[in-house]
Amino acid sequence: MDEFRAEVRELQIGPQIRKLRQDRRLTLQDLSEETELSKPLLSQIENEQVIPPLATLLRIAKALRVPLQTFFEEEDNTQKCLVVRAGDSNRLHRRPQHGGPPQPYLYHSLAYGKKHKHMEPFLVEFDPQQAAQPQAVQHAGEEFLYVLEGCIELNHGTETYVLNPGDSVYWDSNEPHSLKALGEEIAHGIAVLYTRN
Repeated sequence: MDEFRAEVRELQIGPQIRKLRQDRRLTLQDLSEETELSKPLLSQIENEQVIPPLATLLRIAKALRVPLQTFFEEEDNTQKCLVVRAGDSNRLHRRPQHGGPPQPYLYHSLAYGKKHKHMEPFLVEFDPQQAAQPQAVQHAGEEFLYVLEGCIELNHGTETYVLNPGDSVYWDSNEPHSLKALGEEIAHGIAVLYTRN
């Protein structure tokens, strides 16, 4: 856990959020009202006491009017082509808990450090032990998922889809949606998020 927290701190997500908020002359109360997240939670995120899950980051990014990938970029990186090597463990980011139920997956950014990208690709691991009723999220944008192994359930709007290895799905993120692993084995997939601010 200490190693994980150290890896996440390298991203400086909390300080990035604080700087963006202050640059826009927003108070914590302003950001709370815009995101519908509590002031104490936002304060904990800014002070790196809590690591925000992806859905929370999306809400904050939208409120601050920046793309999601802002939080995964390196300030001085202007590469036009970026290679992320297999086993680059410093790029592993878990979708964490903040007082709620266990979160259903961890994700590994496949383009960490690339600046000015328009989509965010992830290798996602779905843990069936954490699969109980994941909270549905919705945000402006589109998503794509290709299942590598295991079985994954997507709930999108009022529809439910069961996905097996080799299946892929592309959906409108404006609709409430959630993902979880089915069965007993850990499932893996490649996910690509495109968010509009």
